[in-house]
Amino acid sequence: MEATALVTGGTGGLGSAVTEAFLATGWRVVVPWVEPRELERVQARDGLELVEADLFEPAAVVAAVELAAAEPAVPLRAVVNLVGGYAGGAKVAEAPVEDFERQLRLNLRPTYLATQAGLPHLVRAGGAVVCVSSRAAVQPFSGAAGYITAKAAVLAFAQAVAAEYKHDGVRCNAVLPSVIDTPANRAAQPDADYSRWVPPAQVAGVIRFLCSEESAPVSGAPVPVYGRA
Repeated sequence: MEATALVTGGTGGLGSAVTEAFLATGWRVVVPWVEPRELERVQARDGLELVEADLFEPAAVVAAVELAAAEPAVPLRAVVNLVGGYAGGAKVAEAPVEDFERQLRLNLRPTYLATQAGLPHLVRAGGAVVCVSSRAAVQPFSGAAGYITAKAAVLAFAQAVAAEYKHDGVRCNAVLPSVIDTPANRAAQPDADYSRWVPPAQVAGVIRFLCSEESAPVSGAPVPVYGRA
């Protein structure tokens, strides 16, 4: 192991694949969790450290980042922001502002806090931040203004970080998935053609690449991971 990745949301449908992708290529991976049932989705193995942390609370995020940065021999070189979620169904005139604000908080706050806490360590060691936006941020659809606005803001935030830290050895990019083939998405859309959806392992491979030296020239990019969806 030569470096550490902090993977927020690392126990989820996409997150477990991202965690595996980093572990399989020799990274030390720190994964925060908040609900005990999350631990059923990941298997203990060498290189993986699980830490209880509410990623909406600044102090808890700082503590998780400090754990990720605690071993100088494997410095923190990647912050991967996967925490987020979707809610939709109502158009703007019918959607309560509380639902709109809830989407902003869910998709932005953990991403901001983890990136903020990780940046000083990334500046020292060099590294990358990856955020998860959505194809909807650039190709909106009806009935999900809160989600679309939040994911567009995630993309803008990633580009702002890239601009602010481009002279400090830190890169920041955003992946834009279409529909990822997770159990939750299958449950939500039981009649869909799953063969057109993107397997989590493929998205995970792109995220790991964006944290690697092979992607050193890439920063501020919205990276489409649409598959055939």
